[in-house]
Amino acid sequence: GDGTLGWEEFAPYDGIIVTASAPEIPPPLIEQLKEGGRLVIPVGNLGSQSLLRVNKIEDKIRKEFICDCVFVPLVGKYGWAGE
Repeated sequence: GDGTLGWEEFAPYDGIIVTASAPEIPPPLIEQLKEGGRLVIPVGNLGSQSLLRVNKIEDKIRKEFICDCVFVPLVGKYGWAGE
């Protein structure tokens, strides 16, 4: 399936860890986070990303930079186009 869409059937989640990079944070992943939940995701271009910790507090998100990184691309509707 499309990892950028998350897994709505079992949402909301306390935490989500994404192990592939996206150009932006996929909106469905934010929507599926529980209030007070955390998301860890690499975001950036294909050659270089920032690993972010995202906290959902009062329906707002707070992004915190963890480190620079390079992950494989996340393919999907809110990720990179597949070949």
